[in-house]
Amino acid sequence: MHRARKRFGQNFLHDQGVISGIVAAIRPREGEHLVEIGPGMGAMTEPLLEGCKAMDAVELDRDLIPGLRAQFAVQGGLTLHNADALKFDFCALATDGRPLRVVGNLPYNISTPLIFHLLGQSHCIQDMHFMLQQEVVDRLAAGPGNGDYGRLGIMVQYRCRVEKLFTVPPGAFNPPPKVYSAIVRLTPYAEPPVAAKDDRLLAQVVTTAFQQRRKTLRNNLKKLLPVDTIEALGIDPARRPETLTLEEYVRLADALYQTNHSPR
Repeated sequence: MHRARKRFGQNFLHDQGVISGIVAAIRPREGEHLVEIGPGMGAMTEPLLEGCKAMDAVELDRDLIPGLRAQFAVQGGLTLHNADALKFDFCALATDGRPLRVVGNLPYNISTPLIFHLLGQSHCIQDMHFMLQQEVVDRLAAGPGNGDYGRLGIMVQYRCRVEKLFTVPPGAFNPPPKVYSAIVRLTPYAEPPVAAKDDRLLAQVVTTAFQQRRKTLRNNLKKLLPVDTIEALGIDPARRPETLTLEEYVRLADALYQTNHSPR
């Protein structure tokens, strides 16, 4: 019996009702290209594979690989990659033109960097269904004025439609974590709802704005944009970063773009 490893952030899902709910939300179908991150002991892999007939799985813990190979030897259709998902080239799997459907019970300690890693490859992804710490899902889905609203939610909502599906209690896992989890669906947009002139500048503006949440835009953005530029956009420099919409952040980023590209 494999013991969950703390350094890999392992909490194995075992509740069949929760597993069925996740699979029903994903609705895997034959011919679709599913990729599971962290299959663990295969609890979710088996019902997913029944639906899509063939899929890939990325597992970091090499001690789990032999068990997974043995478990799915008869059923077939599972291609295992012993690799770190944070460094994995997911788009390399999408060589046949089928967009990827990415699924995973993500370790809490890598969930945010892994989501950003996948956003960088969103052009080859149809959708993503993740089990995450509930507070992370709340941050992903939060809107302006909400205490959970910040850099993570803004940058993910720029790239994807975010849907919180349902919560999962600690007892659904072995060992049980100390917090509730939740299932989220992220569906990448073909084009952002409000496109910035430079995505990297948008990320820079949002990151800088939230470095000190309690301070105003005037203070947080003073090294990037002068007050009169912010005011000219119809945005009050005395506002705090959590009150701005995605569209307002794009306007700020585009103003920075204009400043950077104007003749000296």
